[in-house]
Amino acid sequence: MIIGVPKEIMHEEARVAASPEAVAKYVADGFTVLFEKGAGEGAFYHDEEYAKAGAQLIDGPKEVYDRSDIIIKVKEPLFNEKLNMHEIDMMHKGQYIITFIHPASPVNHDMVRKMAAQGVIGLTLDGVPRISRAQNLDALTSMSTCAGYKGILMAANDVASFLPQMFTAVGQIQPLKVMVIGVGVAGLQALATAKRLGAITYAADIRPAAAEQATSLGAKIVETGVPAELAIAEGGYAKHLPEEWLIKEREALKDAIKEMDIVFCSALVPGKIAPIIITEEMVKEMKPGSVIVDISIDQGGNCAITPAGKREVKHGVVLEGIKNIPGLLPKSSTWMFSQNMYNLVKYLVKNGQMHLDMEDEVCRKILVTQDGKVVHEGTLEAMGQ
Repeated sequence: MIIGVPKEIMHEEARVAASPEAVAKYVADGFTVLFEKGAGEGAFYHDEEYAKAGAQLIDGPKEVYDRSDIIIKVKEPLFNEKLNMHEIDMMHKGQYIITFIHPASPVNHDMVRKMAAQGVIGLTLDGVPRISRAQNLDALTSMSTCAGYKGILMAANDVASFLPQMFTAVGQIQPLKVMVIGVGVAGLQALATAKRLGAITYAADIRPAAAEQATSLGAKIVETGVPAELAIAEGGYAKHLPEEWLIKEREALKDAIKEMDIVFCSALVPGKIAPIIITEEMVKEMKPGSVIVDISIDQGGNCAITPAGKREVKHGVVLEGIKNIPGLLPKSSTWMFSQNMYNLVKYLVKNGQMHLDMEDEVCRKILVTQDGKVVHEGTLEAMGQ
């Protein structure tokens, strides 16, 4: 089979779907790898390294898309302004694409429908279940680690004060307060990073076990008021809450959020739109100069007014809606992503053919489009079907 690795075209995206190390593994396994020239430069991996690893270097994306059986990417297909055409329009019926599609997010619905209409078989990395046998396939966990770390550094750069307590010749400066909402992989890394920087940390999660993990990192827990039986889904994930309980959760967190200098949002429900936990009215009540980093933005965001893909100031609060925070750590995140992608391709390809076993939880949960249809459960629900 032929694997194609095009250059990412999302604004300021520096990652690439395969490192030279991963390319060498694909080639050793019998794959042909078509690599768009310059695709690794943002992550400080150079064309010579890819050529040495056995990749065929290709001048532009059209040939990569045209000749490949499987396209591996970091971000969802987008409109290529340079070529004046959408990446999906370069694809063909029966071709596979493996990437972060985030299909349930409303902003991606038209793209997903277009993918289905084109006959492309879409496999989304954010659908990989967090089960023990799928750990080394799970790029979402790897990228969440990057986002938790870098997201707090971004917030520290945005605030107008020191994070740690400071003793100066003119007096003492109190440490800032950081709250993490959604204490999964990203949230735990965010708490650890904020703690290392000297902030006072708080955490909120509807799952008791997640809150307990946050306590082990020194965070003070802000209770959400959501009963455990409503909060926990299969595999320990957070469950999609009914609107009445989301309202109660917002009410429970409102007073604490008002006191925070930084709020890091990473509350997600796998395969579904992210829950709105911070309303515009709640933002208006926050301290001037405070910061919200909303890494759930790929699935709609936890704050109602987070600008998708941008940093903006609204009601005196800095809102970070940048979609590719892991891309700001391109070397480390590309290396991690490449290993996950290689393991997933190896998992799916048997005897030189893609094998999608719908009895297998991994295959079932990552499949988005097939046979001209959208088949992903969370996406269909979000589309109202």
